[in-house]
Amino acid sequence: MEKKIRILLAKPGLDGHDRGIKVIANALRDAGIEVIYAGLRQTPESIATAAIQEDVDAVGLSVLSGAHMTLFPAVKEKLIEKGAGDILLFGGGIIPDEDKAKLEQSGIGKIFTPGTPTKDIVEYIKSAIK
Repeated sequence: MEKKIRILLAKPGLDGHDRGIKVIANALRDAGIEVIYAGLRQTPESIATAAIQEDVDAVGLSVLSGAHMTLFPAVKEKLIEKGAGDILLFGGGIIPDEDKAKLEQSGIGKIFTPGTPTKDIVEYIKSAIK
């Protein structure tokens, strides 16, 4: 039997809007992926700690606050510090194309923006985790 993919989804920073991430969580669950939702207002430290405790394959962040250029690298840094730099970090939100490219070039996985079909996110995760 194939090991089920486990993903932690979280909303770092002061962002209080979580409707989009809940839609993604449901789509991932419907695709057979195990999803742990850490909730709103998480710190990079708490996200990295939860990722390790939950033994996840990937962490997905949703950032709508404009703090994506700080929050994504901070979570990546905490994962590396804790010896979990191999956990895929990806995400989405309101992120300009220029910043999206910079994040992806810096070792953050794919960044998805509003309007991305959920099937594209599911396909990316399944292929990136294999």
